[in-house]
Parts: sequence; C-alpha cells; structure tokens
Amino acid sequence: MEAYMTNGTLEFIKKIIDDHPKIDFHLMNSGGNALAYYENNQKNIFESGRAYEVLLNDGAIQNKGFVVMNNITVTEDGRDAFEDRFKQRSSKLDSSPGFQAFRLLRPQTGNKYVVLTQWASIEDYDNWKNSDAFKKQHQHSGGETKPPAYFADKPYITSYNMVELD
Repeated sequence: MEAYMTNGTLEFIKKIIDDHPKIDFHLMNSGGNALAYYENNQKNIFESGRAYEVLLNDGAIQNKGFVVMNNITVTEDGRDAFEDRFKQRSSKLDSSPGFQAFRLLRPQTGNKYVVLTQWASIEDYDNWKNSDAFKKQHQHSGGETKPPAYFADKPYITSYNMVELD
C-alpha cells in the first residue's frame, strides 16, 4: 500500500480535496498548517507532496482524533536496521486506550521516514506517552543515551487534529 501527503493552508488543501472527490482523504490541521493524507495503490496526485510505502499498519485512520508524526531521517546504510527494529518490536500500542491507527511510512524519495500514530484525543496520546509500556518500548531511544547510528539527523514530531470533511 502507498500513502501520500501534502501540506498547505486549510483553504488550499480543501480545494485539492474538492478537486478529487473519488479519493478518501484525511484532513489534518495544526494552527495555520493543514495536511491532506490518503492511502491507496494509485499515483500521487500532489504536485509537491510526499509519497511513502506503508511498511507496517495497524488500525484504520479515522476522521476524528489526534495524529502524531515522528519524522526520522535515516542514513542510507541504516534503513534495513531501522525497519527491522520496528518489525521485530512487540508493541502494545493497539491495546492502549484511545489508540486508533499506526503507520510506519518509508519515503519513496529521500530518507525521512514517518511513524504515524492516531489517537481518539490528545489526552489518550499523553496517557500512552506517560505509560510504563511507552517507557519500556523507548528505553533505548532517548535521554542520555546516544541516538542509534542510523539516525542521520535529530527526529522531530509534528502533531495534528483531524478535521472532519463535509
């Protein structure tokens, strides 16, 4: 499965969505920055969007909720190790209250992976982030420890509230 996304103003993104009624878009907003996201095996309709291969997925993306995207730039040599780390982990994410969806997205161009999680609310995300399960799963990825060798740059997080489409 492929995934596609692009950013812009809310008005710009709504126009793209209106121009492509056959695509099942998910609209997200963060302040003045909107994001359109869709998944399928068709071509990318965005002129300046990003295309990904969905490597791992769990749950269905909803039109209500809170989305967190961990943007991780991975070295060319480290791609296999990074992907294997996700494939081998035993995540309890799907049993966390408020969990809706998870995607590990491999970029079709470039090295910036996206780890997308969707939650029913920001409170559900915060509760998971403060849980023992989260701490155990991320014990080797933060704090005073050195980041994995396959990180080409410091990861950063973007977050969005879902916007229901009319």
